[in-house]
Amino acid sequence: MDSKTLQRRRSTNTNKEKKLKRSEVLAKKKAIEKLIKTACAENDQLASFHAFHHFHRNGLSVCLKSGRGNELFSPVKNYIQSLLKLNMEGPYGSEWPVEEKVKRREMVDPEAHYIFVHEIANLNANETATMLTANEASTICVEDSGPLVGFVQYRFVLEEDIPVLYVYELQLEPCVQGKGLGKFLMQLIELIGRKNSMGAVVLTVQKANLLAMNFYISKLR
Repeated sequence: MDSKTLQRRRSTNTNKEKKLKRSEVLAKKKAIEKLIKTACAENDQLASFHAFHHFHRNGLSVCLKSGRGNELFSPVKNYIQSLLKLNMEGPYGSEWPVEEKVKRREMVDPEAHYIFVHEIANLNANETATMLTANEASTICVEDSGPLVGFVQYRFVLEEDIPVLYVYELQLEPCVQGKGLGKFLMQLIELIGRKNSMGAVVLTVQKANLLAMNFYISKLR
């Protein structure tokens, strides 16, 4: 075999390898896009986790409900904006007016998923609500949910070529903080991420937000 023929064969093999690699990369990309699309399409991510429909600890009784950014009613939008301002205006300082506009746009995005936290009406906090079955807890949430006391906003996105569940907001009213609810919600978020085959749970926190930094680093580790 002469050198030119050998060179042509090597060149042909190299081109085949490149095409194969491109094909593999495209197949992987399509699989990830399908994964994210499937996760985004499911409206009620809570449906698979009955044990997380209800939280009753440390004198606090709440229930959780799912929501989507493009399905929010005006009172809920107003509540989200008010709680964001209450919790975030301080850490952002002079940057808050600009950041508030960004958060308002993010709030109603169709890809935004929500977990809303409601107080449970007509339930004595001293009652042993932990004895409720999953179905009973779910019924209470639907029929007797009280006012909102917090929410989680999250999305399924691609981050550095990895499908992730990105937590945009975890906001709780001061009166329900420090009772284990935040940790409970993050455990649920991790389960939702795993169920949808996400590679990680991602969030960003301002270093100036010492309360949040302590929660994520010290309490959740």
